Parts: sequence; C-alpha cells; structure tokens
Amino acid sequence: MGELLTKEDVRQILSKRFKEDRCHCLGDIPKPDSFKDIDKASLRIVEAIQKKQKIAIVGDYDVDGVVSSVILSEFFDDLHVDYSLTIPNRFNDGYGLNPEIVKRVDADVIITVDNGISAVEAAAFCKQNGIDLIITDHHTVPSVIPDAYAIVNPKQLDCDFPSCEICGAQVAWYLVASLKDKMGIEYNLSKFLDLLCIAIMADMMELKDMNRVMVKKGIKALNCSKRVAFKAIKEYFSKKSLEGDDISFLIAPLINSSGRMEDALFSYEFLKSKNLEDAMEKLDYIVHLNNTRKDEEKNLFEASLEQTSKDENIVIVWGKHWHEGVVGIVASRLSKKFKKPAIVFSIKNGVAKGSARGVGDVDILSLIEMQKEILLGFGGHKGAAGVSIKEESLKEFKVSMVKASENITTQELEAGGDVLGELDISSIDFELLEILDEFQPYGQKNPKPSFMLKNAFVKVDRVIGRDRRHLKLILIKDNHSIESLFFNYDVDVQRGDTIDILFNVSRNEYRGLVTPQLLIKQVLSY
Repeated sequence: MGELLTKEDVRQILSKRFKEDRCHCLGDIPKPDSFKDIDKASLRIVEAIQKKQKIAIVGDYDVDGVVSSVILSEFFDDLHVDYSLTIPNRFNDGYGLNPEIVKRVDADVIITVDNGISAVEAAAFCKQNGIDLIITDHHTVPSVIPDAYAIVNPKQLDCDFPSCEICGAQVAWYLVASLKDKMGIEYNLSKFLDLLCIAIMADMMELKDMNRVMVKKGIKALNCSKRVAFKAIKEYFSKKSLEGDDISFLIAPLINSSGRMEDALFSYEFLKSKNLEDAMEKLDYIVHLNNTRKDEEKNLFEASLEQTSKDENIVIVWGKHWHEGVVGIVASRLSKKFKKPAIVFSIKNGVAKGSARGVGDVDILSLIEMQKEILLGFGGHKGAAGVSIKEESLKEFKVSMVKASENITTQELEAGGDVLGELDISSIDFELLEILDEFQPYGQKNPKPSFMLKNAFVKVDRVIGRDRRHLKLILIKDNHSIESLFFNYDVDVQRGDTIDILFNVSRNEYRGLVTPQLLIKQVLSY
C-alpha cells in the first residue's frame, strides 16, 4: 500500500502546478504593444472616432463573444462614441463575419471581437467596398489568413505576445488598453475584470499564469461589482457571494443559453442593464431559455449514447435536426463521461454542423484538420472546435477520424488528471479546506483535486433530493467519521458496506459553521 497523503503533501503537489508561472500580479501581465498590428488597429479606430466615421462591432454568440462585445461597446459608450453592434445569430447567420453581415452593417470600419480569423470572404468583400476590417480574435490561425486592415491575434506566428492561450475578451480588453494609450486618456481598465474572469473560465482557457491572476482578481471584482446584472444574479439565486464554481455552473451557462436557444443579444443586453428591475426581468427570460436548453440537452445526450462504441478512441455521433445550440454541451458531456474526445453533429438540409471537444492533451482541432479535404469548414482551438461537412461525407469522416485517433495514447487521454492519491481521513478538516481554497480557481490545467479513500465503512445511507437521485452517506475509518454526498448515484451502496471511493472535498456551510464534506465522483469498489 502506498503512503497516505497529508495536508502538507497536498499543498506541495498543488503549488508545483504554478512553478513556471511568470505572472504573479496584474503588474506582471504583458503590455498591449506586444501584439502584432495592435498599434495599427487602434490608430485607425482613433482616426474613425475623430472623423466621426461609422464604426461597427461584430461579436460572437458564446460567453466569450458576448463579453468581448460588452467590453468594447462599454468603452465606446463611456467616450460617447457612435457605433453599431451585431452579434451573428447561430441559426440565421452561422458563426463569424460573412459578406451578408458586412452588407447589413453599413460601416467605414468593422471591428470583430472573438471571431474573424477565418473570415476570408468577408475580408475580401470589405476590401472591395472600401471598408477597413480590424480583426481581434484568439482562435487558431488557419493556413489562409483574411486580407484585413489589421489582425490582432496572439496566435499569429509573427506576434510577440508571450502567452497565446488567452480568450477573445482578453484580446478585446487589450485593444481598449491600446486605444486608451493612443488617446492619452485616463480610463479604469480594471472595471472589466468582473467580466473577464467569466469569459476566461467559460472559454476553458488554462488557469495558469496571467489567466490565473486575472481570474483571481476578477472573482473579487465580481463580488463587489457595481454591474446591475451581477446584483440581479445574486438576488435571483439568493447568493451572498460568487465563486469560481458559480461562474462555471451558473453564470456561464446562463449567458450562453440565449445564443444557444434564440439570440445572444438577450445576454448582451442583460449584462449592460442599467437598473435592477430591468435586469431581473431579462434574467427571468434567460433562466427560462436555460431550462429549455437543459431539457433539449438531456434528450440529445440520451440519443447520443445509443451511437457510442467502447472500442473507439473518439466519440462521433449525429442526428437529423438535432438542436444546433446544444451539440457543443452534449459533446462536452460525452467527452467527460467516456474520457475521450467527442464530436456531435446536427444534420439539416444535407449539411452536418458539428461541435467538438478534446480531452486531456488531445488536440481535437489538428485531428479534424487531417480530414480537411472532405470538410466544408472548421476552426477553433486545441480543446474545442466547430466543423461542417456534407451529410453524405459523415460516414467517411467518422471512419477516418476513428483511424486517426487509434494513435492517441492513454497518457494523452489522461493528461492533466486530477487524482492526487489516497488521503489520510484525519487530514480532512477545516485546514485542508483552506489549503484547497488557496489554489482556486480550478479549471483547465488546474483541475479540482480528487482523492481516494479506501476501506471506509458505511454507517448511514440515505437517499435524498426531490427526485430521490442523490445519496448521503456517513463514512467511518480509523475512528473518524465524515459526511459524503453522491449526486446522481449509480451504485447500490448500503449501511454495513466497506467501500473505496474517488472524491472531491467541498465546504458544507450550515448556520455559520463550515465543515468539510466529500463529493463522491465514483465508488471504486464495494
């Protein structure tokens, strides 16, 4: 039997995750001028402001795109600059900037946020019509780059920005920083940290280095934010404070749901609400959209399970008229359940639009790129991508992808794993909670730590919850007892059993008293 982990072991293991970080405070983050084209972009925007030319912002319908749109538009609002804003509709416009959107916006300068790096046709159309296109994006740069006036994207080969894993909202924020410098004005850039932490976490960016610094600061800013939308969320859900998990499991899904189900403008307008009554009304509708999304997702997830195979290293499923807005979430759930990359397609009018999610160290975008000969389009980054293909090519695509994924190693699939080892039950106390809090926020490249507990005796078992799908256990080992919860439990554990479990440690707050409780992820044996 291996050595049991102590609290000090946990602290040591977690601190090693950040030993190569260069950023430890906001003052350490890279400067705006390290971006290729950022000076060119901001000088052109300043000229447009001075000459009162028409400026248009074109965003995207996910959390990152909505937040990017809020950041740039609020900066323009504060400076009383006229602009128009367009967030493409997932169902009518598809993803990103296209010539049809350019025709609609009527502008001298178009600024994209969180999209545009694949907009080759739109860029050509802008050029023909004398429109200066400024692209700000963070997605992987394709082999053919749009012929735009300026491109601000840290993933360009000749860009000196030292940390390329940042989200679209951070790139938009850097553009604002550059504009502030060029205009020689005082402007509080930290006012956007509350929004930035949501975009960084929602877009699954690595929570290391500058992202970690910005999210830690951002969560503090979120809790004392004057933004009416966040006051509404706290009031609506009876939250005294908001934490990293609230961003991942509450705020991000809400903001995402309007773009998934109807139109992202609902979320954009909610985040820009000016009074509480208005914000509560908008939030109520967004909650309704999110509940509809959950129902749709449940149906698709269950339909997807019928098409999966244990023998393949990748999950690829599809269905006619599956809801385009939820295929990404279903892909995410499938990749978590099977610990494999997953792609889910919705077929409509002979075209299949898919959403892909990677897992571990698997680069899902490069796997997709290997099949580019038969694709209509694709884009994204290592962990998440979008892809479109003719319906008749789906089977060929699946066969090729299954073959390509045969080379994926177990190490790649399990990279960045979160199991630290077997924990000494006497170590599970308030001090351990404080150690675990110290290394928050948890997410990409900083997964929430999981532990094993072996030979624990079940003293009490109780089924709980409105739909009786959760299990509450009191476990005893070495004369220590601890409360455990197993949500959506899938094993028949009873009083008197001796079990091995995999779990996270969480806070249980009851009448002001904070105690640790275990959240069981898996019962390993019983």
